[in-house]
Amino acid sequence: MQLFSLKTRLSRFDTFAAFAQEFKLSERDLVITHEFLHAPFMKALDLRCHFVMQEHYGAGEPSDVMMNSILGDVKGQVYDRVIAIGGGTVIDIAKLFVLDGLEDVVQAFERSIPIVKAKQLVIVPTTCGTGSEVTNLSIAEITSKHTKMGLADDAILADEAVIIPELLKGLPFKFYVYSAIDAFIHAVESYVSPKSNPYTKLYCKAAIELILDVFGRIIEQGPEYRYERLEDMLIASNFAGIAFGNTGVGAVHALSYPLGGTYHVPHGEANYQFFTAVFKRYQEKQPVGRIQELNTLLAAILKVDASRVYEQLDEVFGKLLSKNKLSSYGMKPAEIESFADTVMQKQTRLLANNYVALSRDEIRDIYQSLF
Repeated sequence: MQLFSLKTRLSRFDTFAAFAQEFKLSERDLVITHEFLHAPFMKALDLRCHFVMQEHYGAGEPSDVMMNSILGDVKGQVYDRVIAIGGGTVIDIAKLFVLDGLEDVVQAFERSIPIVKAKQLVIVPTTCGTGSEVTNLSIAEITSKHTKMGLADDAILADEAVIIPELLKGLPFKFYVYSAIDAFIHAVESYVSPKSNPYTKLYCKAAIELILDVFGRIIEQGPEYRYERLEDMLIASNFAGIAFGNTGVGAVHALSYPLGGTYHVPHGEANYQFFTAVFKRYQEKQPVGRIQELNTLLAAILKVDASRVYEQLDEVFGKLLSKNKLSSYGMKPAEIESFADTVMQKQTRLLANNYVALSRDEIRDIYQSLF
């Protein structure tokens, strides 16, 4: 059984300009990014790349409609590399654009076409949550199915992942926190995954320690403190991405997908709503094993008894951003049942990574408790 793999080369630059020079960006590159990043960091460099501004195709999380619109507009353009400069939406889009013969992204998510890489992929993350620069996963809302689907395949792994701390400066505090909580959830779900092993645990532990240290300092010193630790948080997100790229994530993500897909709740925010409720249920069902190890680690960092780590995490995260009731997003009581059905029927890949199996009734009960 494979324990660990990292096929992506990692690089780090102080500035975007240094990256552009080293990587020799040219007319042979398709760059998917945002105007708010292009204007301050790219425009003055007069690069000859083919630029796609993601926000021209819609707001929020990636969808099949958004991806196919971009695909139609770049059809016929000649390029050798796809370069993603942005957060999870941009990265998830860019990963599909390296595939050979792609006409409709739904075909890729449903695997009704061969998944074959035809272009090089370079990813420059500008948020500190997805870790997607080192994973083989792309996620999108499939509008006809009213949920999110994931494509996991090494064909969409980045050839190059690049960390540039200055690109994180413009991320608003709310999205910074949700992003970092998402990275934290990646690390803890990876830690208790059935595929967890000594190699992935090293990355999980490092990510957990960094994120909680930065969060604690922000609580003490205020939101501006985050600018002192931009590189640390990008690295923490990367560590978590390396870990879950080898182990997968579980029920927190599985339960969040119907909420995100139906009500367009950003990925990190949706995961935050379910995190401690899922781990408390894990704790009730199987209190010994990997979760016991995780709780011991968290207790030492948080300086609380191991039995109180999830209450303490709710308190820490709540000092940064409050958790919301599911009903606040527009979720209806009848959807408690339908969301539980959706998880059981369409998220089997994620449920296979659970620390301990959750039944449909248990999943429904978690939705009910958070409604």
